[in-house]
Amino acid sequence: MSMANQAKVNESADKMPKKKGGGVSAYVLMFFIIAAITVLTYVIPAGKYARFEENGRTMIDPAKFEYVARTPVGLLQMFNSFHQGMVNAAPIILFVLLIGGALGIMQATGSIDALIRFTAQKFGARKKLIIPVMVLIFSLLGTLIGSAEDTLVYITIVVPMAIALGFDAITGFAIVVLGMLGAGFTAGITNPFTIGVAQSVAELPMYSGIGLRIAIYIIFYILSVAFILRHVNRIEKNPELAEYGRFNPDESVKFDTNYKISKRHAISLLVFLACFIALIYGVISLGWYIGEIVGIFLLGAIIMGIIGKLSGNDMTDAFIKGCAEMVPGAMIIGVASTILVVLTAGGLLDTILHVTSGLLDDLPPSITAVGMGVANFFIHFIVPSGSGHASLVMPIMAPLADLVGVTRQTAAFATVMGAGVSNLIIPTGGLLLAALGMMGIPYSKWVKWILPYVAIQVVVVIVFLIIAQAINYGPF
Repeated sequence: MSMANQAKVNESADKMPKKKGGGVSAYVLMFFIIAAITVLTYVIPAGKYARFEENGRTMIDPAKFEYVARTPVGLLQMFNSFHQGMVNAAPIILFVLLIGGALGIMQATGSIDALIRFTAQKFGARKKLIIPVMVLIFSLLGTLIGSAEDTLVYITIVVPMAIALGFDAITGFAIVVLGMLGAGFTAGITNPFTIGVAQSVAELPMYSGIGLRIAIYIIFYILSVAFILRHVNRIEKNPELAEYGRFNPDESVKFDTNYKISKRHAISLLVFLACFIALIYGVISLGWYIGEIVGIFLLGAIIMGIIGKLSGNDMTDAFIKGCAEMVPGAMIIGVASTILVVLTAGGLLDTILHVTSGLLDDLPPSITAVGMGVANFFIHFIVPSGSGHASLVMPIMAPLADLVGVTRQTAAFATVMGAGVSNLIIPTGGLLLAALGMMGIPYSKWVKWILPYVAIQVVVVIVFLIIAQAINYGPF
């Protein structure tokens, strides 16, 4: 789909009459969450764990918790927290904006549009085959290198592609999100930000116990593909069930059946592919993080721009336009970060962690393992960062596991799985709401659609946690 035609689609979609009751705005939802937490700082006792530094990381001493004087958050302080939330989330906000700008240049070359046209033509009547293939690609990115934030980049490519192939926006959205987050990030075979952090804190060998994680990844992958295909089959029979978000399918461009990619576009796409190969190698072998990821995409974008014969002004305009398209998502991430700021200022974060972990003390080991997963499911609503969650919770879960007869490996597994499952419905992390907002899909509609999938995932995780405890999942 050309940039001009895409702009026409977006303009037409913007002019379409808005349906009443289409879903609560992400900003409104998070504002009420922040307001509710502010009120709770006057009601719930404040608490504090003793903390210490170890290997450059702040750790919690689970044996040293005390209730302290309340530090309720005032009205002005609550509003001041929005700025602090933006400051705290600045690295991710800038990551999203800069990646968006780089993608804007890449899209301006026409190479990505050419890939979409070519893909649509090649799959044609066999278009459903694209679902297992793309879910596999995105799930491997999520499970091997911990890709998550770049979900916002991929959906801008895959959702229009899905609509061009005759699917709806939810199909394209789910291909990326269920692949990367539902199957990949949750299973975390070698995810450095979840299982890597959890095992490090628990003093386990890095990436040990990989067999069980591979098994659950395979199940999640099959579940993701089956769930998306089920939706596709349903909307084929009942088109009124389709959801197109901000896109207007009636304005979509019909692709030529004999379309071929030009040499210039083919070379640009090889550069695009090289960016991802470099990203995977850099994250796994060189310890790259968001700064390096942005750098490789910016470099690739400029090279693609040169190959595509874009002038300096053209690249600048495309970069700014790409950034602008990411602003709504980036702002939501910053607002979501405010939740943790208010929780910390009000002294509620440690209290909630203390009470939650205390509920697990008197349970049998097998039930405790399941309880750890359930606890982490809800804690992740409060601490939505994968690495932040693991580094905050594991110092409590690891010694608790020792006390109640659960292996530390099982505790790490429960921490990663419990947090991972909640990623698909969590309103506090910003990533999901940002992605939904960018595609114009109401949060309420998404939750209604994804709940059966999440329910099945919960059952699978519970079964695997019971198995982990039964086999004394280790090494310890």
